[in-house]
Amino acid sequence: MRIVALTPGNWTRATVGKFCDVQLGKMLQNEPFSEKDEFKPYLRAINIGKKGLDLSYEFSMWIRPKETERFRLIKGDILVSEGGDAGRTAIFDADGEYYFQNAINRVRPDHRGKIEPDYIYYWFTFLKAAGYVEMMCNVATIPHFTAEKVKAAPLAFPPLETQRRIVRFLDEKTARIDGLIEKKRELLDRLAEKRQALITRAVTKGLNPDAPMKPSGIDWLGDIPAHWEVKPLKNISPRISVGIVVTPAAYYADEGVLAIRGLNLRPMGFDFSDSVKISDKGHELHLKSELHEGDLVAVRTGEPGTTSVISADLEGTNCVDLVIIRKSPNASSRFLGWFLNSDVSKVQYAIGSEGALQLHFNVETSQELTVAFPPREEQRQIAEYIDRRLKNENERAERVAESVELLHEYRTALITAAVTGQIEELL
Repeated sequence: MRIVALTPGNWTRATVGKFCDVQLGKMLQNEPFSEKDEFKPYLRAINIGKKGLDLSYEFSMWIRPKETERFRLIKGDILVSEGGDAGRTAIFDADGEYYFQNAINRVRPDHRGKIEPDYIYYWFTFLKAAGYVEMMCNVATIPHFTAEKVKAAPLAFPPLETQRRIVRFLDEKTARIDGLIEKKRELLDRLAEKRQALITRAVTKGLNPDAPMKPSGIDWLGDIPAHWEVKPLKNISPRISVGIVVTPAAYYADEGVLAIRGLNLRPMGFDFSDSVKISDKGHELHLKSELHEGDLVAVRTGEPGTTSVISADLEGTNCVDLVIIRKSPNASSRFLGWFLNSDVSKVQYAIGSEGALQLHFNVETSQELTVAFPPREEQRQIAEYIDRRLKNENERAERVAESVELLHEYRTALITAAVTGQIEELL
């Protein structure tokens, strides 16, 4: 196999199944079959986190006495995700009694004198990074890295002491890299908070720090510039409606009119990496949700209120299950868009969703949404200020995100080099 051919010629080369016991987890059992069954904690694929074993998600199911030995985890077991993010791997290193569901393959080295369990963990990390798992799971539906595929996966390993050197080396190096990644992710979080605070302050306090203020009469809005008004959105936009809701998929077509969905929206932007079209006939049947330059579209559920402005190049498109806020001659669409993406609007989405299972931003909520409303020219100035400031802030965040990606690439390259015998000092 080409993957194991990368390794030194004196290394043992085989398949995983020859040196490891591979076991698919137990099918979920919600009810006891007998009074001897016990209710035990178990792990699902979500417990295999990007940073390793994640026990913050707690699950329990019934285990039959004859199944305890077969499905109980012991320290050193390698957990490999069967579906979802197929091939994601973690080492089971927890205290306590845990079992595992059939979304996980357990890989347990059964030649204790020949294979270091942590080496197997790094080997599977390499297989996923090298594209082997994706190749083996290359199907149109959800990929599955089945127990049979895991057993058949290639395996190459050096003598035990060399494995231990490789593991010690990678433990040290990846810990340092992961620490740097974590610090950069924390920086990204702080930058996001800074951007959000900038938006909220600009759309509620204006740009003049010396402007006289007055109480808005609303606790969560606080004081606003004295010359501003407080208006419900229904008194600003001439019409607030919703895009195609009933069986939108019935109108999807290879050719036709772009249909913007919630997953395409970003705060004051779009991502069309996953896009759909509706047929011309479907568009004609739903001309009420045809979009025009200056209209605003907002997500209803999931990331409620996430809002974007329709630009000239999106004139004439349609939308699916989005709130449509028609442009107003008395309002800057970009100012309204930034206001709807601000923290004071998010408070209103939460209030409007009280008692619901998840936050939502529907037509009724949007109609009653309270807006701090400056004069038209001031709206334009505020929107331009936010656009300008966020351009610089976003560029900084992009540089940090790129450095995180480079660290991930370096981490992957280091693991690949170590487990394929490319680092001479470890041999």
